[in-house]
Amino acid sequence: MDSTPVENQLRRPVPRWMALTVGLAAAAVLFAWMMGTPSGVDGKLDAVAYAICHRIDARSFLVNGMPMPLCARCTGIYLGVMTCFLIAFASGRTRVSRLPSLGVSIVLVLFVGIMGFDGVNSYIHLFPGSTGLYEPHNWLRLVTGMFCGVAMFSFTFPIFNGIMWRNPDRSRGVNNLRELAGICLVAGCVILLVLTERPVFLWVFGLLSTLGVVLMLTMIGTVTFLSVTHLDRNAFMWRHMAIPLLAGLTLAFIELGAMDILRYALTGTWNGFPLGG
Repeated sequence: MDSTPVENQLRRPVPRWMALTVGLAAAAVLFAWMMGTPSGVDGKLDAVAYAICHRIDARSFLVNGMPMPLCARCTGIYLGVMTCFLIAFASGRTRVSRLPSLGVSIVLVLFVGIMGFDGVNSYIHLFPGSTGLYEPHNWLRLVTGMFCGVAMFSFTFPIFNGIMWRNPDRSRGVNNLRELAGICLVAGCVILLVLTERPVFLWVFGLLSTLGVVLMLTMIGTVTFLSVTHLDRNAFMWRHMAIPLLAGLTLAFIELGAMDILRYALTGTWNGFPLGG
């Protein structure tokens, strides 16, 4: 007999053939990606960033003369994601499944809108002779990206938990504007550390922002896997999520690898787009 307590038993266990298939696929995809991308830690970080970011040198912070893996705006976005994730982990709120309240949601949507507005203004400056509404700056790209990342995580994480857990935490990830202000304060401290442009800080934040890309894509991939296999709302403990999370990670690297292949085929280089500021 199964000695596992009834309340901890999965309603729909992952079939062995599915677990084996996911394991083999993960090994093959991750091996191919590791072998097909530039060597070294910096090379792997660049390969992740290469799939989702233009990586224009003039729009990136420099570490010892070399651009960070992601441009200033994408660095901000995914540092915002990682900042919120680390806050959720540190506060023991890793299973929250309710979206932010209406007031908080309005502010978060405003964060996304501000970044979009700044992004359009920045894009206009790519065209010769265009001035836009104001002069773009990397610090502004970082700031607007950071708070957009806070919004992305605040909306995505509860959905992820709601689909993953059988008995998720029914509380909100961000309960009120005061909590949001606290998160923004922490995000602001991260922004200030980046703006010191000290190489050690930039390297650490470059690593964290790149991990933020993988985290977001893995969450999306895991939700996709759970929905397609009808294993959603099934897990009681993290060990129950080993196969779905591995499947999500595999889907993330399939997406990254496909974008890497396509971009390299079009440009023939791992460098960023050769465009101006």
